[in-house]
Amino acid sequence: MNNSQIVFLIGFMGCGKTTLGRKLASRLGYPFFDLDHLLEEQAGMSVTEYFSSFGETAFRLAEAEILKQTAYGETAVVSTGGGLPCHFDNMDWMNAHGKTIYIQLSPKTLASRLEHGKEHRPLLRDKHGDELVTFIAEKLAERESFYQLAQIIADGISLTAERVEEILKG
Repeated sequence: MNNSQIVFLIGFMGCGKTTLGRKLASRLGYPFFDLDHLLEEQAGMSVTEYFSSFGETAFRLAEAEILKQTAYGETAVVSTGGGLPCHFDNMDWMNAHGKTIYIQLSPKTLASRLEHGKEHRPLLRDKHGDELVTFIAEKLAERESFYQLAQIIADGISLTAERVEEILKG
């Protein structure tokens, strides 16, 4: 791997961007950035509160600004919000400034991972069972063309930090 590398992890909520990102950053000795957490720190409120106070458009603008204004340094692992790649020129920007990895999972797998902890996810809060799977499948269909712009597409089922490191080394 070269000495200068920023790795952007993208994918639907619940695919494991933050968990994998922390492990990968630790493994590589890189700093870890979670863009949702950075937004929460700057706004002084949770993503859920921001969403309900200001709406999705304001949230997407703030999210894009944090993506592009954060000083990552020479190396970093960055966990993005699930919708971030689908707005503005965010995907092009990430591809130009680092390596993008799409962590791909089926709607059914995502639904089972997201069933617990939905109260922190404004888009999912009132959905259960098949309704949740259907909602995720529809959202994924909308986002897939953006996610597919990633430089690396990885099956999220058995993805580990070790495996991502191997992929990055080529």
